[in-house]
Amino acid sequence: MTRADAQPSDPPMQWNAWGDPAAAKPLSPGIRSLLDRALGLDGAAADEPTREQVRLRPSALSPADRDGLAAIVGAAHLTVDDSARLLRAGGKSTLDLLRRRDFGVQDAPDAVVSPGTEDEIADLLRFCADRSIAVVPFGGGTSVVGGLDPLRGDFRAVVSVDLRRFDELHSLDEVSGEAELGAGLSGPDAERLLGERGFSLGHFPQSFLFATIGGFAATRSSGQDSAGYGRFDDMVRGLRAVTPAGVLDLGRAPASAAGPDLRHLLLGSEGTLGIITRVRVRVHPVPEVTRYEAWSFPDFATGADALRAVVQTGTGPTVIRLSDEAETGVNLATTDNIGEQQITGGCLAITAFEGSEAHVASRHAETRDLLTDKGGTSLGEAPARAWEHGRFNAPYLRDALLSAGALCETLETATNWSNVPALKAAVTDALTRSLADSGTPALVLCHISHVYPTGASLYFTVVAAQRGNPIKQWRTAKAAASDAMVRTGATITHHHAVGADHRPWMRDEVGDVGVAVLRAVKSALDPAGILNPGKLIP
Repeated sequence: MTRADAQPSDPPMQWNAWGDPAAAKPLSPGIRSLLDRALGLDGAAADEPTREQVRLRPSALSPADRDGLAAIVGAAHLTVDDSARLLRAGGKSTLDLLRRRDFGVQDAPDAVVSPGTEDEIADLLRFCADRSIAVVPFGGGTSVVGGLDPLRGDFRAVVSVDLRRFDELHSLDEVSGEAELGAGLSGPDAERLLGERGFSLGHFPQSFLFATIGGFAATRSSGQDSAGYGRFDDMVRGLRAVTPAGVLDLGRAPASAAGPDLRHLLLGSEGTLGIITRVRVRVHPVPEVTRYEAWSFPDFATGADALRAVVQTGTGPTVIRLSDEAETGVNLATTDNIGEQQITGGCLAITAFEGSEAHVASRHAETRDLLTDKGGTSLGEAPARAWEHGRFNAPYLRDALLSAGALCETLETATNWSNVPALKAAVTDALTRSLADSGTPALVLCHISHVYPTGASLYFTVVAAQRGNPIKQWRTAKAAASDAMVRTGATITHHHAVGADHRPWMRDEVGDVGVAVLRAVKSALDPAGILNPGKLIP
């Protein structure tokens, strides 16, 4: 069978953990020692069900529902098997993974359907609207904000719409530097197809190995090379989406004054307004060379000021990031050595430069001079190469920590440069206080991973001991951190998106009129409200 004729395939993610089981790693002696010293944990494994022990809520679809769906996508592309439903029962947040450890009845979509054409998606949406069935678009399954939760609300049932049959490189305009990609292509598959023609997209978020092109667009993803290539929404030149009201085909030119840019209705829409099928993106030739250099700064404030100077001067690194003292101290940036002896005192910064030999050399030299003038000390290229080697592996550590009885999660935000110190202090204090109230000290680590002329993102990693009900424990801590972000004038999310988890703060983010606008657009494109209910829109 060809891929287009095959049964709906399993996502390349574990049902109760991140990613590829073969890449999972046990806790190192250094991490075990850190857990014991900092949190009083002995690393004992927590009790959790096997896949065979998981009990799912029975599918709510009637035989007529199943027959109708099969008539649209083909019987080979519909399944109500528990194994397929479980793999699409949510994303990969700590809350998602803790729910997978429940020995009680777990929720899951009532079916998985895999359409292969836009017409099939349109027919599917009409059928589901008529029969009061909610629809959750599914790409790589990497959401960490509840974006894939199968929330039924007032609907009879909910189906997961797997988009991985939309996996083509539709076109490549080598003169203009634009490619049209199927929404279901994974990051590696997109890079492979482009690389065969000598081009690259250059979008490498931590979810790169599993997430999809459509998911990048629907969540306004930001990759680790954003200093050089921009966020994913900066790369998008056009896109197509099927909505219950019809097809949107947006983006006709590199720039336009033809009213508001409607592409941005879909960029960040998280499957609530339509199902993205194709994305036209800016691409570039595969870089000739890459140079690396790591730096040490005496403290976070000095390092942040240096990063600000780099981005405001425009010296052009492809990657530039800064770990605070705590993150540097446990070597979180170089994931193969987490918990071992620290690389350097102070704060570790990573830089990388891609392009032609001459362009890389000039940008590297200018950045190097500026970082030196701003108090940085070069550590050579080794720590930067170590970061790149392990940059997609940190989520595997979280899996092992959860099994050892630790609570581990990440959260991110962004603000203006002048507000970075206040925001960092407020979020760190909120997390520390909340977790202390639950009966555990907390290790709160932070880094700057995305920079702009006017500000930067802050990415926090939190480790604590599980106490009582760990789901309630983390919800309380996350709410405290989110309140601190709003209180200090920062955004509720920089690149993880809104989903269900950040939805309570969307009114603070966009205001009452903004909420009314979102609801009006939702009503126009999805009158029955079937698309990803309970996400994004208050």
